[in-house]
Amino acid sequence: MSEIIKEEGSNKSRGELLYESQQRRKRQFNTSVSLAWGFFLIILIYLFSGKSFLGFNTIKLDIDFIRQNMAFIAGGLYETLLISVLSIILATFLALIAALGRLSTSPPIYALSTFYVSLIRGTPLYLQIFFCFLALPQLGIVLPGLWAGVLALGVNYGAYMSEIFRAGLASVGKGQREAALAIGMTPGQTLRRVIMPQALRFAIPPMWNDFIAMTKDSALVAATGFVHEIMWRATKVGRAKFNNLEALIMAAIFYWAMTLILTYVQGRIEARLARGDR
Repeated sequence: MSEIIKEEGSNKSRGELLYESQQRRKRQFNTSVSLAWGFFLIILIYLFSGKSFLGFNTIKLDIDFIRQNMAFIAGGLYETLLISVLSIILATFLALIAALGRLSTSPPIYALSTFYVSLIRGTPLYLQIFFCFLALPQLGIVLPGLWAGVLALGVNYGAYMSEIFRAGLASVGKGQREAALAIGMTPGQTLRRVIMPQALRFAIPPMWNDFIAMTKDSALVAATGFVHEIMWRATKVGRAKFNNLEALIMAAIFYWAMTLILTYVQGRIEARLARGDR
């Protein structure tokens, strides 16, 4: 008995040492990546410092312009995030309906869902945005600028995200559906209680990735001039004072910062969802 306990203690020690070694390598890797990021960031900042190095002149920015207009451009953050959040909600709803339609055995429903996906994926997002802003009023449908942008982005991303939902729904084994029906669940209950929870767990990480992409694609709405988000504000002050470089750099920094934050949140979500796999 003592030998068995000693052997189990030895195995546990080896397991702990292996785990600590893996964690140590992971920390070293993350530290190296952070140092490399810091080095690249310093180089990028120096390139826009206006200093001269070995006969090479770096780019000089108008710091006074940046200081005076930073708050104005930052005011577009709320509009950008609002458009993105509303659009992803609409896109999720449309994607789920389209995915269920593509899995349907009814020819009209299947044809409608595939027609929607084909039409939207076959035309540019830029065209769809201007269609919602300029063509719909000609048909008697007049939407505020914000909602026209939300409609365009939501309809576009809904078509692309439908494939994510379709794959998620198809990933649930046929045996689970048959088992749910065998214990007396209706098809609706099977969808809500068995299929959807598992499909959403599969679909949430790529959905969040689409949300990150949508925050950047929302800049296309600025081309219409009706939605005053980050890009609209940056181009407005940049053209007015002939400081387009500084204005666009500020806009790029805001988009980059949002992307970094949302990417961090995505990593936390994926790590939490992955606990169920271990």
